[in-house]
Amino acid sequence: MVAYRRNFVAGGTYFFTVTLRDRRSRLLVERIDDLRAAYDRVRGERPFTTDAIVVLPDHLHCVWTLPPDDADYSGRWKAIKARFTSACRRAGVVLDRDDAGACDLWQRRYWEHTIRDARDFENHVNYIHYNPVKHGHAKVPSGWSHSSFHRFVHDGLLPPDWAVAPDFDVPE
Repeated sequence: MVAYRRNFVAGGTYFFTVTLRDRRSRLLVERIDDLRAAYDRVRGERPFTTDAIVVLPDHLHCVWTLPPDDADYSGRWKAIKARFTSACRRAGVVLDRDDAGACDLWQRRYWEHTIRDARDFENHVNYIHYNPVKHGHAKVPSGWSHSSFHRFVHDGLLPPDWAVAPDFDVPE
């Protein structure tokens, strides 16, 4: 068995990929309000900053910065996953069960990367914002609603036509 070693840095900034077990599922966008509620509740109980995020049908990517005295991102992910799973069950979503009888909605592990510097941060934020295009969910980053790309445009950090070919008309 592989021994996973996580890097825990109090106040660190991290990139995450969190995935549903069924990669054909669309549950994250179909139940986006439940996901937002779970995410916001955990963030309210155990603060962190969401620097960038994109939610796709079967997985999400985000960059978080934790408070200076805190490195427990794994506890936050456990709570978000549990709250979202519970909300889905309450809504009548039929979920598979594992051998122990627990809901088998999420992949057990997730990808975590500690952001090293400003360039690493920018590369991961760009990856997040381009991901819906990469997966064929949108023709341009602005075409996917479940993304912090829109906040970056609103705040003047990115132009609306970021990562768009010069001859492509960006939808309004």
